Amino acid sequence: MLKVLKAGFYTTIQDSGRFGLRDKGVPVSGVMDDMSVFKINSLLENKASAAVLEITMTGPTLIFEEDTYMAIGGAEMSATLNNLPIKNYKVYQISIGDILSFGKLEKGFRSYLGVKEGFSVKEVLGSRSFYKPLTKFARLIDNDIVPFNTQQLFEPKISEIKVDCFLDVDVLEVTKGPEFDILNDRQLEEIFSKTFTVAHENNRMAYQLTETITPHAISMLTSATLPGTVQLTPAGKLIVLMKDGQTTGGYPRVIQLTDRSICILAQKKGGDRISIKLV
Repeated sequence: MLKVLKAGFYTTIQDSGRFGLRDKGVPVSGVMDDMSVFKINSLLENKASAAVLEITMTGPTLIFEEDTYMAIGGAEMSATLNNLPIKNYKVYQISIGDILSFGKLEKGFRSYLGVKEGFSVKEVLGSRSFYKPLTKFARLIDNDIVPFNTQQLFEPKISEIKVDCFLDVDVLEVTKGPEFDILNDRQLEEIFSKTFTVAHENNRMAYQLTETITPHAISMLTSATLPGTVQLTPAGKLIVLMKDGQTTGGYPRVIQLTDRSICILAQKKGGDRISIKLV
């Protein structure tokens, strides 16, 4: 088990997501940064769907109450194990009583903690991902207990990897959305030539961009959306739906982020700057 001494700003349990239920209004959920989590679970030789802790902006303080092996990745948050600095994307053997802490956010926005075989909280509709009201809680709080299976005999084939860091990447690659053709030449020029600022209105549901483009007067029926769908409001604001985003929307779906770009945006915080590139 893992005991939460201090929960941090917004720490949740996430896995690869909840699929096949969007027609019932259930979002995918799951980790915001799939690329980082894939590397962590690969190091630990876990299934790709193994549940991890997703740690946003300010990290928790955690005490391990069973032996295991762990790895962290994603954002750089000055992590320490028993007060000694540790690296991202390296496997560490954990003993009962070890304390994992996170300090100053150095780069990125979301860090991830994985353990051998993943965290074993109860599945809800086929996923362990937190999403209230499907799950009882939206996030972890102080003194929560997170279960996992004791591991003492694991010998990783690869104990550490060097990762091409994408935390500094500021270009989001997109494809055309279903309503892309409503955009006029001026709007196209604005979307693909401007530099946008990530607004402080950002969370697991959606990211807003501060700068606007030329408004429109298009009305449409509510239609299906996906993580990474970029909607254009009548006022000219771009809203990017993320992993807990709504399953339908009434604004034109003008562009769609690639999977990699969803991960890149998930590591941005309010005030960060990005540009958009059509591929």
